[in-house]
Amino acid sequence: MPGPKDLDPSSSPRALLGAELRHAREKEGLTQEELGRPLFVSGSFIGQLEAGTRRMMPEYAAKIDEILGTGGFFERNCKASTKSKYPDHFAEAAEAEAIATAIKEYAPLLIPGLLQTEPYARAIFRAYQPTAAEEVIDELVAARLERAHLLDDPTKPLLWTVLDEAVLRRKVGEPAEMAQALNHLAAMVRRHRIIAQVLPFGAGAHAAMDGGIKLMGFEDAPPLAYLEGLGTGQLEDDPATVARYELTYDLVRAMALSPKESLALIASVAEDYAHENQP
Repeated sequence: MPGPKDLDPSSSPRALLGAELRHAREKEGLTQEELGRPLFVSGSFIGQLEAGTRRMMPEYAAKIDEILGTGGFFERNCKASTKSKYPDHFAEAAEAEAIATAIKEYAPLLIPGLLQTEPYARAIFRAYQPTAAEEVIDELVAARLERAHLLDDPTKPLLWTVLDEAVLRRKVGEPAEMAQALNHLAAMVRRHRIIAQVLPFGAGAHAAMDGGIKLMGFEDAPPLAYLEGLGTGQLEDDPATVARYELTYDLVRAMALSPKESLALIASVAEDYAHENQP
């Protein structure tokens, strides 16, 4: 019987690779936990590979071929699933975000990427790379704005963001550009497309003072948590670890202003920027 055909990189290679993995695993009579054991990963990680929410790395692919007797199929085809226009530290998280049914995020410093305007994103990338060629910045901005099309659907994914007050107060770009960015955020709230809350300075110490958190839920795969630093990113799939970050997010959300109060504050600060009357 002929083996599986190599995947077409143009047709959702990660999803196809995941479907082939599930088929090959079940053919060998292995559970996700049993396949994960020799790879030193959890059964939930195997489930995420099969669902396409995690990318298959070459070192895993070679070992999977060995365990399942697939003749190098996964090692050959995993290259198509790892190509990305995003930086390496964020690529896997961006791809998981694209198929998430729910995204919950605490943003300590910046408006989340899915909610940024073009001038705001451009000012951020220029600050990150002050000597980069303009075409490099253009490519980064275009990739970020393309991500925002996830919100073109009127109902999914659910996006619930908690913004630290510092996000509103730190001027990114010119005052008018900052006003535009906050007005865009407010408009998304008024359209009932997102839920936004602001964690005020007056709340004091809170559970996420070490940094931001992004939680992603999926229809047919376990949830993920993503933590990002300067040029680094970490995607967590361990159930206990994800549960701990979910509690952290809930604690931050509980200390934030109500959605109504938050919208009023966002609109007020936007008006201040529009009149160049910054706090």
